[in-house]
Amino acid sequence: MKDALRRMVAHLGQLGLLAGETAVSLGSAGLRLRPTLSQIVAIGIGSQLVVIVTGAFTGAVFAAQAYFKFHELGLGSATGPVVSIAMCRELGPVLAALMVAGRMGAAMAAEIGTMKVTEQIDALRAMGTDPVGYLVVPRMVAILVSMPVLTGEAIWFGMAAAEFLTVRVFGVPEPWYTAQLVAHTGVGDVLAGLAKGTVFGLLIVLISCHRGLTAAEGAVGVGRATTRAVVDSSLAVLVVNFFLSLLLERWLPTSSINL
Repeated sequence: MKDALRRMVAHLGQLGLLAGETAVSLGSAGLRLRPTLSQIVAIGIGSQLVVIVTGAFTGAVFAAQAYFKFHELGLGSATGPVVSIAMCRELGPVLAALMVAGRMGAAMAAEIGTMKVTEQIDALRAMGTDPVGYLVVPRMVAILVSMPVLTGEAIWFGMAAAEFLTVRVFGVPEPWYTAQLVAHTGVGDVLAGLAKGTVFGLLIVLISCHRGLTAAEGAVGVGRATTRAVVDSSLAVLVVNFFLSLLLERWLPTSSINL
């Protein structure tokens, strides 16, 4: 138990150091535009389809389950605000982050890990190039740009799918559904989701790049680093989401739902 706790604290310290090095490198050396744009395409555009599909079907199935129970109580119109708040504050940012962690977190760890075990990172240092500025900074900036957009898409498509199912399939009157949704979904709910998505993106980049930079033992080490990057990123998203929910509830309180 003590060894596991010690390793966890050491890992958190290494992530903090990497975050500091990334900030210093960005401030001193500036931003490499071409690698950053390439990463924006890979992370933002490349992840759109999986995030949209995940958000849409999650919103639809959540709306179905909520409607089934609310309809028994005569509260079918409450489906809209409940689904919208859940998608904005929890499901949208968390699921978008998990999809990006599985797709791009693995890619980052594998790419950087391969460079590490083939001594390409040592070659960068020998040529006077900062590996953090060359490899981590473009990915950090790219995910800061991409994650709010991906989170917003997951939220919007989830709410759209929920509205289609509730109104077109279950027969809840559209004006009443829309009025309830608008009345009980505030700007704070949307901002909370976007803020969470941004924080989750930072976690994914730091954890994945750190796992790649510390990879060892050849191809086996790269595979191990890739697996750990996905698992650690996913767990970090779920754990940090709990504390962010408590924190943002104070700063950006949830709109009340009066039935």
